[in-house]
Amino acid sequence: MAEATVELNELDFAGDDRVVPFQVDGLDVRGRAVQLGPLLNSILSRHEYPGPVARLLAEAIVLTALLGTSLKFDGKFTVQTKGDGPVDLLVADFSTPDSLRAYARYDEEALAAAVTEGKTSPADLLGHGVLAFTIDQGRGMQPYQGIVPMDGSSLEEIAGVYFRQSEQIPTRVRLGVAELFDRDADGKPRHNWRAGGLVAQFLPQAPERMRQPDLHGGDGDERDFEFAEDDSWAEARTLVETIDTDELTDPRVAIERLLFRLFHERGVRVYAPHPVFDRCSCSRDKIKGILSGFSAEEIEASEEDGEIAVTCEFCSTTYRYKADEFAAA
Repeated sequence: MAEATVELNELDFAGDDRVVPFQVDGLDVRGRAVQLGPLLNSILSRHEYPGPVARLLAEAIVLTALLGTSLKFDGKFTVQTKGDGPVDLLVADFSTPDSLRAYARYDEEALAAAVTEGKTSPADLLGHGVLAFTIDQGRGMQPYQGIVPMDGSSLEEIAGVYFRQSEQIPTRVRLGVAELFDRDADGKPRHNWRAGGLVAQFLPQAPERMRQPDLHGGDGDERDFEFAEDDSWAEARTLVETIDTDELTDPRVAIERLLFRLFHERGVRVYAPHPVFDRCSCSRDKIKGILSGFSAEEIEASEEDGEIAVTCEFCSTTYRYKADEFAAA
């Protein structure tokens, strides 16, 4: 079924936590854009991440929302970084149709030292390692994983490299994160996180318009492949690069208005928004199923006062079980 399109003056703006697909026929560009508010606050406040960690995880969440909502089948899309920096792990995953969760792991001492030294850029905090995109279509299907090295670039730059090398699609990604400080109705100080992002891809009808000089060597190929420059893509890329963080995160600038600002001369169309929610896939039964696979020795080692407690790293929910529930394991 074709997605319905509407003109800017006919729509109710999507608002926060809704991914907006768009198309610019005049430039052969398609993409998705989003602003995250309550969902992001919920995830970040649950763990009380330090500011630099929260910013990195927020970018990963935006990237996951943008790409995960493009799945045309039931499954899961995961963005994961693994590096040797103070923030050694970021994980965000999207489960169809609309559930998103995320988690960050960091070394408190190494992070504190990095902050003291003023080394808080994504490259400093993530270090060298890999960024992986994983698509899992469920039981009976082989997961697909694309991997690109983290080489000191930002997440949006690394994502662009992935699409250029692994997917062979000219792509520009923009990510932005902001902290808002104001006061509530009672005059008390209030702090909120906001984030936004946009991914634009050049998808012309004639494939030779996006040709590369040679076939790439697969995931991890370090050669830098440049697409034959196309006037339409050059224009689109230049426009996308004018976006700043304030525009992506400002609650007064709806994402549809931002798209209009960028592409109105070329006739941008927007489609029905895709909502995303802060929902974890863990459950008491799932955790119990994992524990049931433990040996008697492992169960005993996990026991404390006759009880086993397991806390989900994503949503911080703690599940408690009596040790004798696994007596036969």
